[in-house]
Amino acid sequence: MVEYGTPPSFASPGRAILVADDDAPTRQFLDLALRSLGYQPMLAEDGARAVSLGRTQSFAAMLLDCRMPGGGALTVLAALRGDASALSRGAVALATSAEVPADLRDRLLGAGFAGVIEKPCQITSLRHALAATLGIDEDLGVLDDELGHAASGDARTLLALRQLLREELTELDAALDALADRPTELIERMHRLRSACGFCGTARLGAQAKALQNHLLETRAVVPAAIDRFRIELRKALAALPPRPA
Repeated sequence: MVEYGTPPSFASPGRAILVADDDAPTRQFLDLALRSLGYQPMLAEDGARAVSLGRTQSFAAMLLDCRMPGGGALTVLAALRGDASALSRGAVALATSAEVPADLRDRLLGAGFAGVIEKPCQITSLRHALAATLGIDEDLGVLDDELGHAASGDARTLLALRQLLREELTELDAALDALADRPTELIERMHRLRSACGFCGTARLGAQAKALQNHLLETRAVVPAAIDRFRIELRKALAALPPRPA
């Protein structure tokens, strides 16, 4: 497993992930797990190396261990956020820790982390956390007419369902910030929305709603990065869906 040397030129910055952990087996697991999910991890064994890579490489997200030589997750993120020239200054940050007491979770979220992953973690937890904050596969279309027609039965029904969904999304967009303070209610809204998306052929939004729902079920915490990513997909769907005739 190569951890040092010349940094690669990532063909897809949106898939590049910085992994910083001083435990070699953990680094190896995260490396293999992220590659299996289609991401391109780059590894650091301490805080100093993580800061160096974050300054010189553009990562979509960073998985930072809370306790490392040379500075843990809080120290690394503060150094990068405070450096205007750091290429990963705005990367989504996820903290990892073997123990996540409530006060530590609050400190991490308050410092700007998009989530906290407890170790040992499952591959599904990584998938949900990254999909909720980075977004889902760009190859998925906003509207899938073939899927919509198959689910709804005919073009007229599909049009009516999409018009109704557009109204629902307009209301949800306005309520999203308030729902961020009520994770249980937001989970239920995502569940209902996924069903509606299936009938309407709004594939991307349905996938993002699923990612957010799963992330919330695991963490029971709503973080700004996940809400912001969902809102992006919601507004893409709003722009594509037909309004009711005046």
